[in-house]
Amino acid sequence: MMMKQYESYLTKLFLKNILIIIIVFIFLSFFLNIFEEIKYFENKEIDIYYPIILTILNIPSIIFEILPFIFLLGVMFFFISIYEKDEIDLLRSNGIDNLKITMIISIVSLIMGIILIVLYYSFSANLKSLYLNIKYKYSTTSDHLAVVNDGGLWIKEKSKDNKKIFIINAKSYKINFLENLEITELNNDYKLINTIISNKANIENKIWILTDVKIYSKDKKTKNFKNYKYSSSFNEKIISNLYSNLNSLNIIQLIKLKENYKSIGYSPTEVSLHLHKIYSLPIYLTLTTIIGALLMFKLTVIKSKFFLVVIGVLVSVIFYYINYFSILFGKNETLPVELSIWLPQILIFLICTLGLTRLNEN
Repeated sequence: MMMKQYESYLTKLFLKNILIIIIVFIFLSFFLNIFEEIKYFENKEIDIYYPIILTILNIPSIIFEILPFIFLLGVMFFFISIYEKDEIDLLRSNGIDNLKITMIISIVSLIMGIILIVLYYSFSANLKSLYLNIKYKYSTTSDHLAVVNDGGLWIKEKSKDNKKIFIINAKSYKINFLENLEITELNNDYKLINTIISNKANIENKIWILTDVKIYSKDKKTKNFKNYKYSSSFNEKIISNLYSNLNSLNIIQLIKLKENYKSIGYSPTEVSLHLHKIYSLPIYLTLTTIIGALLMFKLTVIKSKFFLVVIGVLVSVIFYYINYFSILFGKNETLPVELSIWLPQILIFLICTLGLTRLNEN
């Protein structure tokens, strides 16, 4: 069944307003972010185009984070447009009531949300990863690296005098402890000096306390220690934030990281929260669209675009903090991960349901 003419018109008008808001925020993000990148490179010898390239790479991730706000403003400007042209009365006179208009743009938001998490999120995550990799090359800690994969936790770091390289592998990671630890000590030509084997290491501080240690030297001599101190650039806090910027990982990588965290005994709570946040985006955008429509149908007495935008910003801030505090409970494991993400949306859904039942009373 072909889309009716009015549905096509409303869909195009809504998408046009969303696109305009996105373009505005792209330019705002560029000018706000470029100064931060320039400051980061101010003491480094690089070409002038580096801050520009990094800013462009970072913008898609910023836009993804503020999509609910973009959609809310898009809805408001969509209604401002049809009110200014008196198209709302024309639509109503042809039997197209407030509920139908709201349902049309809500369905569009739902479809757009699905497209955004399937296609756009992977695109923005890949660019964010490239952005972080480029900055990492110019970081003062670029000689240090830590990752989690199928083989457990891997850390590469240099000694403070830059004369040695250490490759660390731990099969299990508990809070403040690494278990089944192997430290390979190399020179700068990657020639073996020592191999340190330990059952357990306390990593609460940067001076690790290893227990039940065996040290195998390159000449095949073995030394045993009940306790052994190892000076590292990492501690439990640093390691626990290995992937603090989860926006640089696509959905497949996030799922794999979650499984890798489980395999070494580390809590995958933050990864699970991030995944559910992505999964919930289509619903969140749909609810944001409905809220925007309800506001615009109830605020017809306000003619000033400025005040309407201010109201939209305030509503977005309220939603942001509702989600923020709920996610905080999820991070602290006060609430289950799923509930911490979906509870705010259930509350917004109930508000939307109440509003929709009275929408045509205007």
